[in-house]
Amino acid sequence: MMKNSKKLILNALSLGLLALFLWWAQGNLDGYKIQVLNLIAVNAILAISLNLIYGFTGMFSLAHAGFMAIGAYVTAILILPAAQKEMMYILEPMMWPFSVMHAPFFIAVIAGGLVAAFVGLLMALPCLKLGGDYLGIATLGFGEIIRVLFTNMTPVTNGALGLKGIPAYANLGWNYFWCVITCYVIIKLLSSNFGNTLRAVRDDEVAAKAMGINTFRTKTISFVVGAFFAGVGGALMGSLITTIDPKMFNFQLTFNILMFVVVGGLGSITGSIIGTVVITVLLEWLRFVEDSIMIGSWEFAGIPGMRMLIFSLLLLFIILYRREGIIGGYEFSWDSASRLAKRIFKGKGARANG
Repeated sequence: MMKNSKKLILNALSLGLLALFLWWAQGNLDGYKIQVLNLIAVNAILAISLNLIYGFTGMFSLAHAGFMAIGAYVTAILILPAAQKEMMYILEPMMWPFSVMHAPFFIAVIAGGLVAAFVGLLMALPCLKLGGDYLGIATLGFGEIIRVLFTNMTPVTNGALGLKGIPAYANLGWNYFWCVITCYVIIKLLSSNFGNTLRAVRDDEVAAKAMGINTFRTKTISFVVGAFFAGVGGALMGSLITTIDPKMFNFQLTFNILMFVVVGGLGSITGSIIGTVVITVLLEWLRFVEDSIMIGSWEFAGIPGMRMLIFSLLLLFIILYRREGIIGGYEFSWDSASRLAKRIFKGKGARANG
C-alpha cells in the first residue's frame, strides 16, 4: 500500500497538471474546442452525481433534468443584473424579491445546488418508498412537474420565453473547479463507512435492513447529495450556454446523463468520467459525416441525421458486447497504478535478461 503522504503529493501534482493544461488550452485552443472541454467538465459532474444515486445506491432515478432546471434558474436569477431582468420580462414583470436579488457567481451556484437538494429531499420522502421501475416512473413524473411549473411561473421564470443573456461566468476554471469538488466529495463519501452502507443497500436492501441499517435514511442522503450536484451542474450549464428555457430540461436530457453513466460503468467514478469524455467527444467528432467531404475532385454531400445513426449503432455495440460499460466496476487508485507500473517494469526486466 502506498503511503498517504505520497498519495497527497501525487494528487497535488495531478491537480497542478490539470491547471497547467487548462491554462494552456485557454490561450491556444479555439472557442469550439474550449466549449467541448467545458461540456466534458459539466457533464462529468452530472454523470458522477447520477452514478451516486443509481450506480452506488441502486435507485433508478429519472429526475436529474428537473434538478438541473432548478439549479440553472436559481443561479441565473441571482447573477442577472436587475436592469436586464426588467427588460427581459415582457409578458409579466418579475415579482419581488426576485427582481432585486443578486449574488456572486460562486454563491449563486451553491444556492442553486441547495435549492435542488431541498426539492430532492421533498421528492425523496414519498418516492423512495418505491423501488425499481416504480421509482423511475415517480421521479420522471416529478421531473416533468418541475419543468411544467417553470413554464407557467412567468413572474419568476419568464415562462416559455426562458432567460437569455445570462452572464457567461462558467469558464474552464470554474467548471473544472466544481468538477474536482464533486469528485472529491463523492469519493470521500464512498470511501467512508457510509459508502459501504450505500453498497449494502444497493446489493440487498432486505439484508441491509436485517443488519440494522436505516435504508430509507441512507437512500435519502444519497438522493439529496446527488440532487445538490445535479443542481450545480445545471447552474454551470446555464451560465455556459447563456440561455435557458423549460424545453431544455426534458426527459432526453436525463437520458443523455444516464447514457454517460451506463457507457462508462455503473458503480465507478472513473467510469463516469471516461464515459463522459468518450460520449461528449464522439458526439462532436461525428459531425463531419453530416458535412460535405471532398476526396480529390469528388464531393460527397453530408447526410443529415447520420451522426446520430452512427452514434446509436456504436452505443448498441457497447450495450451488446460490453454490458458492464467501458470500465465496468473498476476504480482508479494510486495503489492499482503502482502495482500496474511494477508489473510492467518487471516484465521489461525479464525480457531484457532473457
